[in-house]
Amino acid sequence: MAQVTLQLGGRGFVVGCRDGEEARVEYLGRMMAERWGAASKAGGSLERSFLFLALMLADELDEEINRPLPDNLVSEEELEVIADRLEQLAGTLEQKA
Repeated sequence: MAQVTLQLGGRGFVVGCRDGEEARVEYLGRMMAERWGAASKAGGSLERSFLFLALMLADELDEEINRPLPDNLVSEEELEVIADRLEQLAGTLEQKA
């Protein structure tokens, strides 16, 4: 098992992770570190700072999950091209069968 040290609030926290996932854990740690200043100002104690950090990240996640999708992810023209291509593929498959 690999280990990564994350720096938050001037302290190092050793985190275990699967081999090969070190870069991902370091990236997530940087995301936390970017928000640590605001969380620690609101928190006071280390535990409350972590609580605020978790709430901030949960709020961002909730906004992302519940963000409405744009009405037109694909244009009508793109849909027609896709439909034509699918019809061509279906015809090819039918001929081969």
